[in-house]
Amino acid sequence: MRREGRLGVGIVGAGRVGPVLGAALAGAGHQILGITSGADDERAAAVLPGVPVLEAPEVLRRSELVIVAVPRDVVADVVRGLAEAGHWQMGQLVLHVDAAHGIDVLRPAAEKGAIPLAVHPAMSFTGTSMDLRQLAATYAAVTAPSPVLPIAQALAVEMGCEPVVIDESGRAAYAEAIETATGFSRQIVQQSTGLLRGIGVENPGGFLSSLVRSTVDEALAEATPAIPDIPPELDV
Repeated sequence: MRREGRLGVGIVGAGRVGPVLGAALAGAGHQILGITSGADDERAAAVLPGVPVLEAPEVLRRSELVIVAVPRDVVADVVRGLAEAGHWQMGQLVLHVDAAHGIDVLRPAAEKGAIPLAVHPAMSFTGTSMDLRQLAATYAAVTAPSPVLPIAQALAVEMGCEPVVIDESGRAAYAEAIETATGFSRQIVQQSTGLLRGIGVENPGGFLSSLVRSTVDEALAEATPAIPDIPPELDV
């Protein structure tokens, strides 16, 4: 039996992100009622043991909150297809986790009475329980209609993240920032380790680990405005 204020959660998409976010919400007291089959059902089962694997319509039928965690290029098709088949429910929360989309991609569900939310944790997922610790040090981009923005923010917090509101109009720039940071970092590391491997350095990733981490930490610190000192007379 669920505690008051807790939701029955269903997950559409069993890749690296959906099961981990489901596990995080389960840790906050919500009940995970079902998940669709995906690319790695064994990994999903390890993160969400005992959660039944169901077809998407049945996941929606059972759930008060549906997490849509599918690849970016099929989010719109999945949401629209379920809407055209009449599976979204009035008052049901539907949350997607893709960086590039705000809530407009959820319009077909909203037109059926569902409540659209977009929450993107800004981290790279492994799809394992190790991600749950990383979520606690992660910010999440949150986009939602004003009346239900507190719900999206609360869900981000329950996942372990610090919510940051991103307007619908800012989603494209946000996605570009995320893609630049992840893609460029990966490319530079691969190039550097390749050069070291070429001159015979064993374990080039380990060799560069401390250098890369400290350099990135320094760059991030420089990009974050310092908090000004508070004059003693105002420090009350």
